[in-house]
Amino acid sequence: MSAPQTRTPLPPFPYLALFTVAVATFLSVTIEMLPTGLLPEMSDELGVTESMIGLTVSVFAFTVVLSSALLSHLTRRFDRHKLVVIVLLVLAASTVLTAFAPNYGVLIASRVLGGLAHGLFWAVMGAYASYLVPKEQLGRAVSISLGGGSLAFVFGVPLGVTLGHAVGWRMAFLVLAGLALVGTFFVYKFLPPVKAGASTPTMSIAVASSTSTGSVTVLADSTHAPRREQSVLAVVIVCLITAVTMIGQYTFYTYITPFLERSVGVSKDFISPALFGYGVMGLLSLVIVAAWLGSRPRLGLIIALVTVFVSVLTLAVWPGFLWLGIIAFLMWGLAGGMLPPLLQTRVLRAAPARIRDVSSAFYTTAFNSGIGGGALVGALALEHWGLGVLPYIHAAFLVVAILLVIVADVVLHGVKQRRVIEH
Repeated sequence: MSAPQTRTPLPPFPYLALFTVAVATFLSVTIEMLPTGLLPEMSDELGVTESMIGLTVSVFAFTVVLSSALLSHLTRRFDRHKLVVIVLLVLAASTVLTAFAPNYGVLIASRVLGGLAHGLFWAVMGAYASYLVPKEQLGRAVSISLGGGSLAFVFGVPLGVTLGHAVGWRMAFLVLAGLALVGTFFVYKFLPPVKAGASTPTMSIAVASSTSTGSVTVLADSTHAPRREQSVLAVVIVCLITAVTMIGQYTFYTYITPFLERSVGVSKDFISPALFGYGVMGLLSLVIVAAWLGSRPRLGLIIALVTVFVSVLTLAVWPGFLWLGIIAFLMWGLAGGMLPPLLQTRVLRAAPARIRDVSSAFYTTAFNSGIGGGALVGALALEHWGLGVLPYIHAAFLVVAILLVIVADVVLHGVKQRRVIEH
């Protein structure tokens, strides 16, 4: 008679490590998105149109798309901890270059440099949480680590916009570069190391050696057979949904400052509070995901996409009603903030352990394809048809994303059933 199996107790939840990831995420996203809040100021001083400044977001994102997978492959055997520190230093340097850019060409060069660092950052950090916690805690871990991205919209971009209005956009970027250096120190000091090559772990539980940053138990499921919902096909489908969703999002959001001012009627002095409110709602959405929807990513994704659709359509149809527009904008922030952690959770759940880092890199590529593609689509639409068409384009992409989620569930359920029959 065999001895009864005992369940291995879970290690302590690595809050400090995940909050450190969140700090790094906050800085990276703020650096990427700050131009969206300073479009008028940057375009006036550099002598280019607002759509051209918006295209700096596309340049940043497309650099990520073209480089993240390759850089992730080339650096796959580098120590993850040291790599993140180097990447954050490069991001800080690119932000300094942005602050001192004498013309549009140098501004573009600074965004390319930042995009190279940003792509590698997400390829590494996107999968970091999956090595720190077991799969049962993955939704909560991803919500915390991605919380820095929402905080970038709560504090980073609004405060950067306020600072830019007060002392100029160049000083705003220079201050951000200084904060990036401070954040790099925190990452160096408090982020636990993950063994190089952890994308293909060989043990169920591996303990990283103690260094100046401490030690951590790294959990991986490579000794177990993949769950039936884990497959390359599932990863590809989630990445496709991500790209479509983000194209719609950034077609509109990249140009949200002029839309709020000219279409909704928000005064310049209240742009920063409006962006702050949007970010606060995004932060609240992470609490909702961590407490409820993190374990139900399929349901959560449908709820979030439908809510964003209703909010954006409200802005499209009734932009002149100030308070209705503000409420719709805030609801967009609430539902839109759920999308990154839900999509990231679906990718990490779908990816077999042996390809987690690669899957994270392709997810980063899909996400930034959406950001860059959306900013480009928005720039073209703005030039040809004006601000009013942007929310309609966003709504159309949301319809496609919702249909893809439904089709994906049907297809993956069919694959799962076939595997059950074969076994």
